[in-house]
Amino acid sequence: MKHVVIVGGGFAGLNCARKLASHSDVRITLIDRNNYQQFQPLLYQVATAVLAPSNAAFALRNVLGRHSNVDVKMAEVVSVDLKTRTVETAEGQKYQGDILVLAAGSQVNFFETPGADKHAFPLYSLQDAEVLRSRILGALESSDRDPSLIARGALNFVVVGAGPTGAETAGTLGDMMQRMLKGEYRDLDLSKAQVFLVDMGHSVLSTFSPKSQAYAAKMLEKHGVQVRLGAAVKEVTSDGVLLSDGTKIASRTVIWAGGLKASSLAGSLGVKRGHGGRIDVQPDFSVEGFTGVYALGDFANISGKDGTPLPQLASVAEQSGKYCAKYIAATLSGEPVKPFDYLDKGIMAMIGRNAAVAEVGEHRHELTGPIAFAAWLGVHAVLLTTVRAQVETFVEWAWDYFGNVQVDQILDRPTPINWNGDEEDKDLKGAK
Repeated sequence: MKHVVIVGGGFAGLNCARKLASHSDVRITLIDRNNYQQFQPLLYQVATAVLAPSNAAFALRNVLGRHSNVDVKMAEVVSVDLKTRTVETAEGQKYQGDILVLAAGSQVNFFETPGADKHAFPLYSLQDAEVLRSRILGALESSDRDPSLIARGALNFVVVGAGPTGAETAGTLGDMMQRMLKGEYRDLDLSKAQVFLVDMGHSVLSTFSPKSQAYAAKMLEKHGVQVRLGAAVKEVTSDGVLLSDGTKIASRTVIWAGGLKASSLAGSLGVKRGHGGRIDVQPDFSVEGFTGVYALGDFANISGKDGTPLPQLASVAEQSGKYCAKYIAATLSGEPVKPFDYLDKGIMAMIGRNAAVAEVGEHRHELTGPIAFAAWLGVHAVLLTTVRAQVETFVEWAWDYFGNVQVDQILDRPTPINWNGDEEDKDLKGAK
């Protein structure tokens, strides 16, 4: 029986494991620093209290529980020997496989922006989303208790990066202040809340068509978002951000959606890395020069039909995981397998209630408004890992849409915001 070691339980690693698990001649060890898969496209909804954390995370042992040939280990892999296909965890355990699949995912890229790593809130993990949700709710509670804090930027929320994550987060924050929270904070003047979306580029959603970009910018403004384009963030401080045009925005909640790079594990492999610090792979996802070693998802630069790397999307990770499993199984049985052919389902982003953009299919058929909004909901619900999560998430969305009832605004990390000091709150900083 061949042993396959998979590092990473995200979209790529989990789909690879599930697909391979149907082959009884394969034993699989899946290693992840968490005991759950996180659904990154919905993390901003956890951060803005639209969904509960359980709607965006799924226990790996439950998902893979019916497969007796899969073993899940909660551990952080800190080093890899590509020649022997052996990985070592932070606790010192070693796992060696006949085949090694590296799907360790990505991490936030602050692009060496001064202060960003200390004072900005990234949004790329479930823990990030929960910490950010508490910061947002903490700012609201502090302002409700002491309205004088509003003049000092307590209700100013700055989102850095106008890609899908940034645009969706900013739009939902605007929706929160305009609609969702009015019944919760009756004594708080939410009209004084300000949401800023900052990007050094000259358009919102730069990978979308000009028509989609124009619609998104219009809807963001309609949802109360102030869009600042053509200005880079020069520095993030404990009380705001400094832009390249000299503007200073007072804020205690700076949300970083400015980009991703491969997880730190990529830097310890001893191989040349490509764009975003990711591992360049062959058409079959193998790492050149190392037999039986593959890299997937956000950890790898996977080329599309035109030779350019595919974007870091859930659909790319999912399809690469399934294909890698199929390729490994075929290789072990001596059967031929067709080259990887990514099915481009398109790109989409939700801007707020009834506002979304979608460019469907390889030819990018453009949709905007309620139709795109419904398409976004449907596609993301289908991508959820379990049927239970699909049902529960649809119910939460339905309560919000038809009943105007949201997830309870529970501040479960009640760390006071240090409004007077120059340093970030120590407890919250540690949580990040």
